Amino acid sequence: MEYDFLIIGSSGMQGRIVVRDLLESGFKVYCADLYRDGSEKNLVEHPGTPFEFIDLRKFEELKSFIKKIVARVVINCAEGDWNHDVYRVCLEEKRHVIDLGSDIPVTKAQLAMSKAFKDADRVAITGCGSTPGINNVMMKHASQFFNKIDTIEIGFAWDSNVKKFVVPFSVESIIEELTDLAPVYEASQWIDRVPAETEVTREFREIGSQKCYLVRHPETYTFTQDYKDFEPKNIRFYAGFPDHSLEVLRKIIELGFGAKGLLNFEKTEIRPIDAVSRILTRLPKPDNYTEKENLWVEVSGKGKDDGIKIVRMECIVMTLPGWGDAGCNIDTGLPASIIAQMILDERIFARGSFAPDMAVPTDEFFKELKKKGMTVYQDGNSIN
Repeated sequence: MEYDFLIIGSSGMQGRIVVRDLLESGFKVYCADLYRDGSEKNLVEHPGTPFEFIDLRKFEELKSFIKKIVARVVINCAEGDWNHDVYRVCLEEKRHVIDLGSDIPVTKAQLAMSKAFKDADRVAITGCGSTPGINNVMMKHASQFFNKIDTIEIGFAWDSNVKKFVVPFSVESIIEELTDLAPVYEASQWIDRVPAETEVTREFREIGSQKCYLVRHPETYTFTQDYKDFEPKNIRFYAGFPDHSLEVLRKIIELGFGAKGLLNFEKTEIRPIDAVSRILTRLPKPDNYTEKENLWVEVSGKGKDDGIKIVRMECIVMTLPGWGDAGCNIDTGLPASIIAQMILDERIFARGSFAPDMAVPTDEFFKELKKKGMTVYQDGNSIN
């Protein structure tokens, strides 16, 4: 049987959102993950949806699996460590593929495969969530108003109605962002910054005042490539967290639960970060819990009239009715679903390997976001 979509990482926080949205839209979906429990609700509500266990750490197993499952688009919702491996297999099997993004070295390796994907008449898009993802497409929209770009600042801020720790998104990604050095493009040079030493407080629509930190994110690299004709001099990425969540995240790091080294426990090897991720994602959310998030991009430089120009793009995301258990993670899972559908129905016709801004039609994507309850603003005015 041929499937519309193969979702790798279907049991994870984002994978569950993607699977649910596609199944509710009537598509044929094949699910796969190292664990099954996160997929259970979708499988029960949509009987007949196939599921298979897959361990991405075993490359030959991954190759055999993707070769066996005939799907028009592969959606990789697993952690970014294996994004390049999934790309390699999808290229070999001539499958369209998207993922949620990874660190800069992996992103570079993926984008370097562009000619090979083009020759295979396939498209690969890395970073199809909130950021990278929505922010990339907002950056593409903003770029049309400039002749030259001086500075691009980009980031996210979020909060909830309950001042209690709830996992905001991938615990592994968050810990990496708070501990790894942050490559920042400053005065046309790369500089590594320590996130904890870059704290600033900024104001955000719907969120209010929040502490932000420079963190490593692939957009700082992809924007230097995608907008090099605009000659940007500064590109910075900021992550914003509410204090009650930041305190818990720092404690997890301090106690060593974010370590990636393998531990042998009762003849089983496990990474502390994997165990913590599994535990935290199973924590129930408080009653009547809601979240809100502000994705943002601010661009400054010379406008079309060569005068000083500043454009601020924002996407405001609220907890949607019926999606309470997902919180604001809908702004990662739903864009991935949207982009995958746009590949399937050929609204995305680019061929090669790209970040989203170089392949996703801007206006069409914004319209789809609006259908999912996500509003895009330019300088305070809704544009979708």
